[in-house]
Amino acid sequence: MSKLTEVVGGVRAVFMTGRTKPIEWRRQQLNALLKFLEEQRTSLVKVLYEDLKKPESEAMAFELDFTRNDLVDIMNHLSDWMKPEKVKKPFALMLDDAYIMREPYGVALIIGTWNYPLQLMLSPMAGALAAGNCVILKPSEVAPKTAQFLEETLPKYLDKDCIKVINGGVPETTELLKERFDYIFYTGSSGVGKIIYEAAAKNLTPVTLELGGKSPAFVDNTCDLTVVANRLVWGKFSNAGQTCIAPDYVLCTPDIKDTLLEVCGKTILKFYGDDPINSDSYARIINRRHFDRLKALMSSGQVKFGGKTDEASNYIEPTIVVDVNPTDKIMQEEVVIRAVIGYPGTRVPEDSPGSKSGKDYP
Repeated sequence: MSKLTEVVGGVRAVFMTGRTKPIEWRRQQLNALLKFLEEQRTSLVKVLYEDLKKPESEAMAFELDFTRNDLVDIMNHLSDWMKPEKVKKPFALMLDDAYIMREPYGVALIIGTWNYPLQLMLSPMAGALAAGNCVILKPSEVAPKTAQFLEETLPKYLDKDCIKVINGGVPETTELLKERFDYIFYTGSSGVGKIIYEAAAKNLTPVTLELGGKSPAFVDNTCDLTVVANRLVWGKFSNAGQTCIAPDYVLCTPDIKDTLLEVCGKTILKFYGDDPINSDSYARIINRRHFDRLKALMSSGQVKFGGKTDEASNYIEPTIVVDVNPTDKIMQEEVVIRAVIGYPGTRVPEDSPGSKSGKDYP
């Protein structure tokens, strides 16, 4: 029996005792998680900076406070969610009681990702604990400082028998997926999502996949371009663009393309200054592999704004690329740089990613 099999089996044995079902246990864990966020705030901001050079304002807004607000909302509604929900009955069952009683799945596996290595671990865990599940956490090894901190510190706050943190790389994740879980939650790429779905199918394990993709924005001449630019630049370049639901590229009508480019360029300067490498509001690419991948994508089209890089610090300047074809590699992968494309008319072309051309939807 492998060590991971022992860990998962041990957690399952505790779940079978019924320890996690009472509302008291659930509230105790949620309060402990809230206490962890409050007491370890400075340390969490530090490890997020070490992994991603994430500015404190972004760490607070998108990681700590986001998770805290999620926790508070869950605790405010937990009692109502646990009550039986009465449902309508057909005539044949009029003498019976009919209601929905929500029960925990059992042992949930949560596999996190590196771009928001705290929020995308703890927020799904909060939901799993509120539902009365035991949890196995697998942080992303690509954000090693955050992963190590979670492994060392979380057990000091939570029920050690019911919640485990397992660190490691691809081999450890592969071995974990050989175990039977009752629910799997994964955040990351579509490629890995397919692997997880395949592994889960062997045990008919339900899965939630939160995957990245090509998220477009469409702009025409009815828009206030100053407002649009503020939203696009903030939405794209927060966390140095490493956000799965960020606007990945822009489709616009030709009559506003030049103006939109000009306004976006000015907005980048307003947000990050003349030299964003010195801005304390701009993060860095997570590692050298992703830096090299993204830098290579800038060979597509024409760099209209930005384009500077610094290999030593994994820095890629906020960049706008134009004259990109839908078949270019930059339009096939999630990117940290923005592609602005002008198309005639207001209709999204049939060969754009996510259209009926056979490509994945955004």
